Amino acid sequence: MLRYLTAGESHGRALMVILEGMPAGLLVTAEDIQRGLARRRLGFGRGPRMRFEVDEVSLVAGIRHGRTLGSPVAIEIANTEWPKWESEMSPGPGLPSSVLTKPRPGHADLSGMLKYGLDDARDVLERASARETAARVAAGTLAKLLLQQIGVDVLSHIVQLGSERATVETLPTIEELPRIDESQVRCADPGAEARMVAAVKAAAKDGDSLGGVAEVIAYGVPVGLGSHVHWDRRLDALLAQALMSIQAIKAVEFGDGIDVAGRRGSEAHDAIRMADPSIDADETAGLLSGGYVRDTHHAGGVEGGISTGSPIVARVSMKPLATLNRPTLGTVDVVSKESTVSFKERTDVTAVPAMGVVAETMMALVLASEALRKFGGDSVAEFRRNRLGYLAALGETPSAAPMPTTDG
Repeated sequence: MLRYLTAGESHGRALMVILEGMPAGLLVTAEDIQRGLARRRLGFGRGPRMRFEVDEVSLVAGIRHGRTLGSPVAIEIANTEWPKWESEMSPGPGLPSSVLTKPRPGHADLSGMLKYGLDDARDVLERASARETAARVAAGTLAKLLLQQIGVDVLSHIVQLGSERATVETLPTIEELPRIDESQVRCADPGAEARMVAAVKAAAKDGDSLGGVAEVIAYGVPVGLGSHVHWDRRLDALLAQALMSIQAIKAVEFGDGIDVAGRRGSEAHDAIRMADPSIDADETAGLLSGGYVRDTHHAGGVEGGISTGSPIVARVSMKPLATLNRPTLGTVDVVSKESTVSFKERTDVTAVPAMGVVAETMMALVLASEALRKFGGDSVAEFRRNRLGYLAALGETPSAAPMPTTDG
């Protein structure tokens, strides 16, 4: 199983992540991680920080000559703006140049100050900031690379931004991801993209912010990840926790989610049939599910806490950002106790397109961890062999499984 821990503040010297449990022999470079971090900066409506802040990646431990060693992987992402903040964020004794005493509604400011006995909101917001997700994306890049070794791919696209919704008849595939990333808002529906961009511009003009929804899809997940036997081993519960942990996320649903609550059972579940090569265009239909096929995705690829072999589909809802470019939200100064408006920190109009990339990361980390729990293996080669043995036990032909090349 994978374990990871991040450290660092938004304007601190660096963000760090330690990832433990990665098998030996996975090919990975700093450039792989840089590409993941570049995707995290995508999206119309981002603030100036995305334009001048560069993610400087250093592989500190656990990787030698481009391969993981089986030991903990340590990655550092340096803050290129650190010289501007070195005095304000210094770990040495001293005092800040200013104290933030007007907490922002919708942020962790006030609750964090009260919980930890702090009198400066910066002591909370620096760690609560979504900048921390850069460290998660770094770890998630390795998780994605590991999942690719067993034919699993994870992607996301934006299905709602503000009140504007996309119309997508079928689930986008991994082959469509480059086109999605080229979209200004990472939307697979060109018509909705134009409306979403207009909504962002309107909110920006008013100094306001927008939330939205990302759909995250994992293809190639075999049947049998997760378990029904304990509450904390259910795959959808693990995924929900990981996705809800992303800053500003307020809801997560799988498949048709809350819509199924209003249906009859006859319309809410995914019928099962055997794969038929004569009618199934996809040659791998049933490959990861013992030959059983679902033609619908009402359950989002998880039943009873266990993956079904169908694509895993989750929708992740993000609230509008709490920091506004034109602060209007009422608050209280924690020192004077007088009513006022919240302070302004540098912000985006929306971060929904980037949130989708972070959601991919969180889904990949959970799926990689559960795949390691299921198949085991101290090396990538052993991990792959164990997965092939499992497919063979399901009655599948191991040679039919998609297997990326590796020296591991």
